[in-house]
Amino acid sequence: MSLIHYTYASSSAAYRTRIALNLKGLDAEARYVHLLKDGGQQHDPAYAALNPMELIPTLIDGDATIGQSLAIIEYLDEVYPEPPLLPKGAAARARVRQVALSIVCDIHPVNNLRVRQYLSKTLVVGDEAAKTWYRHWIDVGFRGVEALLDANGPFACGDAPTMADIVLVPQVANARRFDIPLDDYPRIVRADAAARALPAFAAAAPEKQPDFGL
Repeated sequence: MSLIHYTYASSSAAYRTRIALNLKGLDAEARYVHLLKDGGQQHDPAYAALNPMELIPTLIDGDATIGQSLAIIEYLDEVYPEPPLLPKGAAARARVRQVALSIVCDIHPVNNLRVRQYLSKTLVVGDEAAKTWYRHWIDVGFRGVEALLDANGPFACGDAPTMADIVLVPQVANARRFDIPLDDYPRIVRADAAARALPAFAAAAPEKQPDFGL
């Protein structure tokens, strides 16, 4: 096994894959790609050759090179099946994917770094307006996600962490980073707390990474 993980401390997508690697107990060589330095190191031709979307993360496992966090997470679950990140049963697995995709497809894309940079640098949207934009899409998405989560938990979709929790925790961290109140989302707050109490989640947090704040 020779795993290489291209990551960045403050990337919520890389946060997801760090959690997945930790839950699987896999050691990966971390290679840091700073999304702001040098105009964004993800645009360097050498990295773009690995990941044509010029996004973080990328995982290399032997001859396999994989981008997109959910593709990486599902790959890890297939190749390294223990502990499972998806539950048994087609309906249960679909529900976990629904929660994860609701965040990955409907919330994160309109609020990620390159969108915020386009708002500020190209459209010259002011800071307060940009924050309003961010909070709007968090609230729109979290209202739906809140209704999808288990009423009693402890985790997003049952008694064990799944891909839903892997995706949820970084998005909650983003909301907190932008001082978005979470009082209306008790199920989200509960699932986030349960997951973050686990060592695999705690060790993946941005502030625990060697490149945090650099």
